[in-house]
Amino acid sequence: MSSIKAREDERAGAEIVYGTEECYRHSIELLEELGFPKGVLPLQDLEECGRVRETGFVWMRQRAPYEHFFEGTNTRVSYEAEVTAYVEKFKMKKMTGVKSKQMFLWVPISEMSIEDASSNKIHFKTPMGIGKSFPITAFMTDEEKHKYLDMKANE
Repeated sequence: MSSIKAREDERAGAEIVYGTEECYRHSIELLEELGFPKGVLPLQDLEECGRVRETGFVWMRQRAPYEHFFEGTNTRVSYEAEVTAYVEKFKMKKMTGVKSKQMFLWVPISEMSIEDASSNKIHFKTPMGIGKSFPITAFMTDEEKHKYLDMKANE
């Protein structure tokens, strides 16, 4: 019972959107606002998304768990039916519902961040503090990659 109360408290005052199209638009806007590429959270069939601006708490609920293979990192990632995090510019922390397959084990991802925008890397951490970085382009949509590469070519 106390976990239900804590969950309600955590979501108090939230802006909530429902439906696949509204949730997709909301999730893309959130990623852009935080400075992350649009493809870093490829959730499917979203039903509910919420955000508590005062605390930075967000959640995204999809119809069913989903696995995605990121070719650019050669990594399989599992997303539970609900993914939660506390967000701020260039950072998602205290994440739940995201796991990465490393060798034969599923490892929870508790944080992702872009520590230095000029480094062009996204850093992922486990609850044990172990981390790994990947090129930001590995999580960009094709449209984002083209814009990014054109911008780099013109520098």
